[in-house]
Amino acid sequence: MTKIAFIFPGQGSQQVGMGSEFIQNSEESKAFYEKADEVLQFGLSKLMLEGPAEELTLTYNAQPALLTTGVMIAQKLIKAGIQPNYTAGHSLGEYSAFVTSGALSFEDAVKTVHKRGLFMNEAVPAGQGAMAAILGMEANSLREVCEQVSAQGETVQLANLNCPGQIVISGTKLGVEKASAAAKEAGAKRAIPLVVSGPFHSSLMKDAAVKLEQEIENIDIQTPQTPIISNVKAELLQDVAEIKKEMVEQVYSPVLWEDDVRKMLDLGVTTFIECGPGKVLSGLVKKVDRSVKTFCVFDEASFNEVVESLRGE
Repeated sequence: MTKIAFIFPGQGSQQVGMGSEFIQNSEESKAFYEKADEVLQFGLSKLMLEGPAEELTLTYNAQPALLTTGVMIAQKLIKAGIQPNYTAGHSLGEYSAFVTSGALSFEDAVKTVHKRGLFMNEAVPAGQGAMAAILGMEANSLREVCEQVSAQGETVQLANLNCPGQIVISGTKLGVEKASAAAKEAGAKRAIPLVVSGPFHSSLMKDAAVKLEQEIENIDIQTPQTPIISNVKAELLQDVAEIKKEMVEQVYSPVLWEDDVRKMLDLGVTTFIECGPGKVLSGLVKKVDRSVKTFCVFDEASFNEVVESLRGE
């Protein structure tokens, strides 16, 4: 039996032109972009479709842009008869999972992730924080490296445990530089600095989490109709209290993406559909288990491929 998970990418996957084919061909798809503009009271859709890329990449623009595209694609798939058994998203992508699962309205989600981006941007001034991808090192060994550097006064910690052999670290600029050098000395294959605007998923984001918690108190969260897999604990999120807690803790906690994928595999998922631009998450899924089926839906051709392949399953 086919069990399907919809998965949603996070920051870094945004692209100028994202979703353009869908909104040209469907008024229902276009309505999501128009609604996002209305809720945010600025031309997010123009930024998504025309750029400039530098402005789209700003965290408070990239977050609602990716959410809008991801939710639009998921709803298009559902209307075509492809229903997810589970949903999950990487970092910001988790909000697309909340909406798709019925826990959060699209309008509340767009507003909340825009503010989430602003709060994260404010938490650490530009240039003071950093992130880097460490390749070819075990989590426990890398954690020890980060703890040693942090003990010297420069905060750095594991941020994204993406797949075997790929872990992202996050912290102060100097902390990440020192941990990257120490990781390579300890046997890591590579340390790749990431082009990001802040030290996401680190304790340096706790101020952003406090502000976000106040915003969350003002939005209506429902019990999800489709189970969601948590970034923070890699467990099912099934009630409102758990979702609220997840939204806050997720800002400064590591994303356990490899564990999320393994959890979905344990639950019997056979097919992962990445809803949004890029193929990052599908690639990570394959590194966890090469035998599972993955699709990336970002334009009409990829949408039609999924529908054709899964019709009747």
